[in-house]
Amino acid sequence: MAYMLGAAMSFAFVLALVPWMKRLAVRTGFVDRPGKRKIHRDAVPLLGGAAIYAGCLIALIALKGLGPLTWTIVIGGTLLLLVGLLDDRYKSLQREFPVWPRIIVYLASATVPLFFGIEISGMRNLWRPGMILFPDWFVWIATVIWVFAITNMMNFIDGVDGLAAGVAGISSITLFIVAILRGDTETAVSAAVIAGACIAFLLYNFPPAKIFMGDAGAIFLGYTLAIVSMEGAYKSAALVSMLVPALALGFPIMDTVIVFTRRLLHGKGLHRADKLHTHHALLRWGLSQSQTVSFLYLVAALFGLLSIVTLLIFMMVYP
Repeated sequence: MAYMLGAAMSFAFVLALVPWMKRLAVRTGFVDRPGKRKIHRDAVPLLGGAAIYAGCLIALIALKGLGPLTWTIVIGGTLLLLVGLLDDRYKSLQREFPVWPRIIVYLASATVPLFFGIEISGMRNLWRPGMILFPDWFVWIATVIWVFAITNMMNFIDGVDGLAAGVAGISSITLFIVAILRGDTETAVSAAVIAGACIAFLLYNFPPAKIFMGDAGAIFLGYTLAIVSMEGAYKSAALVSMLVPALALGFPIMDTVIVFTRRLLHGKGLHRADKLHTHHALLRWGLSQSQTVSFLYLVAALFGLLSIVTLLIFMMVYP
């Protein structure tokens, strides 16, 4: 089946590319050095995101060609990869990359799917036959907010070895199952490609990590998941389609809400890095990195299960 081939291709490419990226990062000093907010004690290579990017794109182009979704990820994902690599380079030099260039690129990338017809266009009318279509201005705003938010949220949780890759993998598997249940083979292939890439990267990134995906990898994965969720669930324009992908990506959404609430209560800027994330709290409670990551995988899996159950109930009520 095509989705099995997609998962296998991205898995193989990422598995083969990571050692090359690791050696390149060490040679060029592209490493994340220990610091006040860092958990690791040794310098760790930072180019894992480039391997995830290459593995996903090669598999998507090979299986789906240069269609709307692929072009969206090529254009928007490449912009994000480049700004992410620049941010990571600043980190390797122990400098802070300005926030505004990042925000501008994130917003620009969030508009790309609109030009290829991937958007949040409306919802099913549950009371009588027909659809409730959103006005154009709302479609633009809703789509940009969704993509911008998920892109950033995946980056926010990337603070413990294996967490972002594992959560992204669980979310993509959830989207894959949702697509299969809906008979949407195209979206299933895209989700399977992401899952394969994440699983391969986890072989190098699970605690203790041998390489990090960096901001480049985290924002690329967040962006790709946001696009794939719209390609599949949102394009059917059903009310449940707005809930299912939100639940599939429930953990990063939940963690971001918690962190932003804490930052507001502490009077801190929302974009300022800190140790208020859920994984930081679990580490303070005495859990090891492996225990913390495993517990949060369970939370992400429960959100995924809730997403699938929600879809199944909706399908039974509205066949």
